[in-house]
Amino acid sequence: MEQARSTIGKPVKTKFEDPESSASSSSEDEEEEEIEEELADVTFGDLQRARSNGSHVVLPKPKEEKKGGRANKNRPMEVSCKKPVSRFREVIQAPKKVVRDPRFESLCGTLNVDGFRKRYDFLFSNELPAEKQDLKKQLKKSKDPEVIEDLKQRISWIDKQLKSDSSKRTEAEILAEHKKKEREKAKQGKQPFFIKKSEIRKKRLVEKYKNLKGSGKLEAFLEQRRKKNATKDHRYMPYRRPDNIE
Repeated sequence: MEQARSTIGKPVKTKFEDPESSASSSSEDEEEEEIEEELADVTFGDLQRARSNGSHVVLPKPKEEKKGGRANKNRPMEVSCKKPVSRFREVIQAPKKVVRDPRFESLCGTLNVDGFRKRYDFLFSNELPAEKQDLKKQLKKSKDPEVIEDLKQRISWIDKQLKSDSSKRTEAEILAEHKKKEREKAKQGKQPFFIKKSEIRKKRLVEKYKNLKGSGKLEAFLEQRRKKNATKDHRYMPYRRPDNIE
């Protein structure tokens, strides 16, 4: 009973929290967290140097600016307004055009000269000669000098194409005949001989003269050649000096 009375008579101490003290403690906690975040980027070497110098102030490293990125490649890129925009910049991302040359691309296959001539032989045997005849008829009827000049240029182009095709065809026939003979010799055990381009040209000229002689046009061709060579030589001949020199 005495113990119960003693406890009842004593005043009970109650603790009341001050709102200002609680607010200050929370702000201190936040400051400590910020300091910890700042010191997280500081290296151990910087801390050691600060302690040796006696200065406990350590400046954190400046945070690097985030480079402009984009969530999707089709969206425009974010660029800082502080940096000047270059004059040459890619405004719209367009697919890059790939230019392919069929002469040097393995994707286009290899050129078959014989197959090409067989497929497009109708151009040199039918189309171009017929076009040449039509142009000659137009040339006789037309009176405009500009139209006449265009027609003459077109006719000369067709002549060049037909002439080059005939020479190439003759060279191809000579080469095919030579290969056939060399194959026969190789079967007999002989070493094959590869003909040069100069030899092919010589044989082509011989074939040309034979054809001209057979058709009776050799003399006219030789006369035309002589006139052409004479005009070339005349340009290099010196002028005659005057007899009376004062």
